[in-house]
Amino acid sequence: MTATSTHTSQANAYLKTRVMTASPEELRLMLLDGAARFLRQGIDGLASKDYERSFNGISQCRAIVMELLTSVRPEQAPELVERVQSLYSFMYAELVEASFSREIPRLEKVLGLLVFERETWTMAIDKARAERATTGRAAEAERIAMAIQG
Repeated sequence: MTATSTHTSQANAYLKTRVMTASPEELRLMLLDGAARFLRQGIDGLASKDYERSFNGISQCRAIVMELLTSVRPEQAPELVERVQSLYSFMYAELVEASFSREIPRLEKVLGLLVFERETWTMAIDKARAERATTGRAAEAERIAMAIQG
């Protein structure tokens, strides 16, 4: 085994462990990161006329956007889910069209949406963590008060 294949094997093992131990929120964040990374690769490939690199990057991004689209669950907030699905559907359609027409500005527009979605998702995760921490502290205080009151 070469040093490169050993490093690749270790990186794959790390990624597998990271994915298997991630929360659903963290998995979605990882998907958004991957989509943006692959789209940047696709844009760079298109700009340098490396069409194989461009195709691979855009195709990977498209697959991730489709996963994001199909993994949204409407049970929690149907109206919000409908808007999010519309956004992902728009991104997917733009990726397909821009890929065929080789329009970098359209791809950059999708990249901007992915980056914004990632920022929004990060804020939502931070807010949920803060709420859980506050709820946890309140529950702990209530438990202590009950124990003291005996």
